[in-house]
This record gives sequence, structure tokens and C-alpha cells, in this order.
Amino acid sequence: MAIPAVLLIALILILISVLNRPEVQAPGEASNSGGTGGGTPTQSEVPLVQENSHVLDDAGEGAPVLVEFLDFECEACGAVYPVIEEIRKQYDGQITYVARYFITNHTNSMNAAIAVEAASQQGKFEEMYQKLFESQSEWAEQQTSQADKIRSYAEELGLDMAAFDAAVADPATQARVEEDHNAGMSLGVRGTPTFFLNGELLQPQTVTDITDALDAAIAESKE
Repeated sequence: MAIPAVLLIALILILISVLNRPEVQAPGEASNSGGTGGGTPTQSEVPLVQENSHVLDDAGEGAPVLVEFLDFECEACGAVYPVIEEIRKQYDGQITYVARYFITNHTNSMNAAIAVEAASQQGKFEEMYQKLFESQSEWAEQQTSQADKIRSYAEELGLDMAAFDAAVADPATQARVEEDHNAGMSLGVRGTPTFFLNGELLQPQTVTDITDALDAAIAESKE
């Protein structure tokens, strides 16, 4: 499926610049307040999409499934975000897109993921997902906690702040984030962004690498 030429050139330049330098996993513990410990299952035991995974676009049974492991503070993820948003528009109704958390070596990586997960409990996962990427320059790459700044975005979205704060403080919320991170580790994810298409690792260098793979997967699904 074609993407407008001017936009395609811009997106190709973004992909070339960022996908060759993904953010690496956090060393040791995956957060400021706890690790991603526990036993590590084998890759064959870990589904790419779980029952509680965040599905942003659902094209139904048999549609190609694109999964992205991402970190909201990751500069590369932020740069690829508009590429993915454009692809989601172009392939609306034809592909299923799933976003999963992966914690890297950024100070506020876990803070951001917990905030998004807390927002998801009020049905606002996508809104918070978009807000953090679109405001990334305001809070990311800081050496101190930006939890208060990130919380302000939840206020802007009109969330129930008492419920939001309770969810942020609940260890179960961080455990949900760590569940994705641990799944990613078991699947071989070592940095962000990392993509899988129909269960296979996708390593695009250009936008057309993604769209060609999606076109082929869509054609195969119709056979």
C-alpha cells in the first residue's frame, strides 16, 4: 500500500537514522523501584500477544499481527512513533497492532510505562501512549524523576486522578509492565523499538521494508 511520496521520504530518513541505534535494555533492575526478576520461560512458552496485551488496532481473526516492544522514553521509539501512526492509518482495518512495554536504561522508563498502564485501567491507554510520545521532548532524557510531569498529562486527559494515583502506587501495575518486559526478554528483545510480524522478528531499515512485509502478510492471509 502506497504512502504519499513526500511523507515516505521523510519517514525513510527517520527509520534509517533510528533503527540502527535502538535503545538497550536496562542493566540489572528494570526500574527505579524494582526489577523484572523471576524465572525466565523459554521463547516457545511466551506468546507474542497475551490476553492482557494492549491491542490498539484489531483487524480480526486471520489478519497480520504487528507487535512492537517499546519504551516511551526511548528516543528511537519517539522518532519511529509518527511512522507507526501513519502505517496504522494506511492499514486501518487490515492489520492488528499491539504495543508492549520494554524497559530500557532511562531514568523515567518505568515511570512512563506505569503511567500508561494506570491510564489503561480507565480505558485511556492509547491517549496516554500518544501523549507521552508527542510530549517526549518535555520530559524525557532527564536524570531526575519526571513522575509529576508525567502525572500532569493524565490530568490533561481528564482522568480520575484519585484512581490514577492509586493505580500508580499499586505494585500490580508495575508487575503488569514487568510482565511485558520479561516476555520481551524471553522472546529475544534486547532493545527498542523491536517489531514482530506474525510471530517473526522484523528488522526494517526503511518504511518500505515494513509496508512490503505487511502487504505480503495481507496477501497471504487472503489465500
